[in-house]
Amino acid sequence: MKMTFQKLLIGASMAIGAIVATVPAQAGTLTGATIGGTAASDYLVYDSNATNTFTVANTSENVQKILSGNAASPTGNVELAASSEQAGFDFTKNTSLTGTIGGKTLTLSSLTSDDLFGVGQKTTTYGSSNLANTWFNDVVNTYSSLFPTSTLGKKTVFDTFLKTGGFQRFSDPNISYVNQDDTSGLISIGLAGHFNAAPLLGLSSSLNVQASEIVKYTYDGKTDYLYSFKATNSGLLEKSDGISHSGNYEVTIKGVPSAAVPEPSVILGLLGVAGVFATQRKLKKASI
Repeated sequence: MKMTFQKLLIGASMAIGAIVATVPAQAGTLTGATIGGTAASDYLVYDSNATNTFTVANTSENVQKILSGNAASPTGNVELAASSEQAGFDFTKNTSLTGTIGGKTLTLSSLTSDDLFGVGQKTTTYGSSNLANTWFNDVVNTYSSLFPTSTLGKKTVFDTFLKTGGFQRFSDPNISYVNQDDTSGLISIGLAGHFNAAPLLGLSSSLNVQASEIVKYTYDGKTDYLYSFKATNSGLLEKSDGISHSGNYEVTIKGVPSAAVPEPSVILGLLGVAGVFATQRKLKKASI
């Protein structure tokens, strides 16, 4: 009897250990979200219903609430550097969203002119080695049939885009959600944008062109930039203009996996089984 009881306890312990090792924690989301940057007040918070997005008060509670969505249901968003399309916009300043995900700090930020055109030796010339040209060339290469093939033609489009505020317009990301797969560590970030961005790129609205805004991130000691040319239909339209936030662009970061944690109910269930065996053993021992 003693050996049988020991075997049962060992089996229960092994089962608990196996579950701890193999059952991943639920997908995590960004917590403790705060707004900062050198233009910390330049942001808007959009909540949503089943049809529209609409502005709500800029409170920490509202910021945290809208970040709980995912690709299937992107909900609202936080627009960083919200005044980017207004006259007098200060393109030297940024607005950021910072929080914790998987135990590590993640900062998402709008871009400044330094980010796009380089610090110190800043140049807005087509063909320069900077992020503005990298992103622009990626757009042109993705939709090569819609843009001029000659260098002069591309330069003309680039210069027009620059003069009409195009780079500012694509540097104020709208963050709709931030989630992490706790097994792979992959961090998924939703960027709310136009499902058809053709007019924003100076192209006919009859064309179907998808291009997200650019977001800057800092995570685990690395800073880089993310953007996408593939959108899913969000099912939402911004209430005041009837077109914004119609597309959801998902970009990703290779994050650090969190430790696997089993469901509390599973642990309690196994501990309960072990407890029953222990109680039965004590009762039988007392009756001897």
